[in-house]
Amino acid sequence: MTIEEALKKDVVWAVLGATPKENKFGFKLYKRLKSYGYEVYPVNPNAEQVDGDICYSTLTDIPKVVDIVNVVVPEQVGVAAMSECEKLGISTVWLQPGADTDAVINAAKERNINVIIDCVLVQLP
Repeated sequence: MTIEEALKKDVVWAVLGATPKENKFGFKLYKRLKSYGYEVYPVNPNAEQVDGDICYSTLTDIPKVVDIVNVVVPEQVGVAAMSECEKLGISTVWLQPGADTDAVINAAKERNINVIIDCVLVQLP
């Protein structure tokens, strides 16, 4: 999946690392995707809500099939998430700057998960 395909309106997103803290990148990413009209789900085991929406503890808890997981978490969480993506049949992850470590990229590629490395905030001005 290319960046252009990922940004089509019918794509369902999850933001792994979404947070209710408005000054954090995970909040800004979630809010931006939501403001552009995407169906987007926040994922963070340490939050109950993000921007007034239910926050899910894991990708598995989301009640919808997700097309893309936007990753904005530390390396070890990102690596572990690739196994969950594989189990759920999620074929594309979008790695934000800082989440795009070699270990996360390799974990995704080992599972035949397409990797996009870019900043959503740049692509959705």
